[in-house]
Amino acid sequence: MDSQFGITNVWVQGDFVTRAVAVILLAMSLASWIVILIKALDIVKFKKQARAARDFWHSEDFATGLAKLGSDNANPFRHLALEGREATAHHRNTKAHLHDTLDVSDWVTRCLRNCIDEFTARLQSGLAILASVGSTAPFIGLFGTVWGIYHALVAIGTSGQSTIDKVAGPIGEALIMTALGLAVAIPAVLGYNALVRGNKSILGGLNSFAHDLHAYFVTGARVTAAGEQAKVLPMKKGA
Repeated sequence: MDSQFGITNVWVQGDFVTRAVAVILLAMSLASWIVILIKALDIVKFKKQARAARDFWHSEDFATGLAKLGSDNANPFRHLALEGREATAHHRNTKAHLHDTLDVSDWVTRCLRNCIDEFTARLQSGLAILASVGSTAPFIGLFGTVWGIYHALVAIGTSGQSTIDKVAGPIGEALIMTALGLAVAIPAVLGYNALVRGNKSILGGLNSFAHDLHAYFVTGARVTAAGEQAKVLPMKKGA
């Protein structure tokens, strides 16, 4: 064949539209991998913090348990514990606001839920990029292929040479755009599914921790499984 298959030939021989499609696919691929790597590292960190949160309930008091959660302000488990403590103290010491019509259980539930909702929004940030790339990249690649085939056929018709060696090269190079679209979309879809599963695992642990915190701040002891004893002592007044 006179033409050599490859992305280089597609770039060199392609027009403005073909090059624009290639640049768009490259940008989408970079954005996808950046999101996947950043969110994957976050999930690893949060899972490590979730394991540390299990030791919270094996502390002698709330202050000791809080120390076991570390000093990272981005730790959702630590932030949830602090939010619950502040909500309990605020409800106990404040009598001049409309929220005082709620009992302590409803007030703590509301504060913990707001905290979880904020973390959920932060945890899911970036997933829309993966969803968009996974759903649109194949069609962008297909558009590049259709455009490339059209121009290849026009060039072949103009030259009057329609032998297989003259047709296969330009058509094959145009089909590379479809392959590029799939190469961009597949990692985005797989990464999206993996991150969603990881997020569900973290949110499940956070909701369970919030449930135990709610019981602790309202009743003075966490909800324990059969045969398990809570080792965190009731929070002292003003703690």
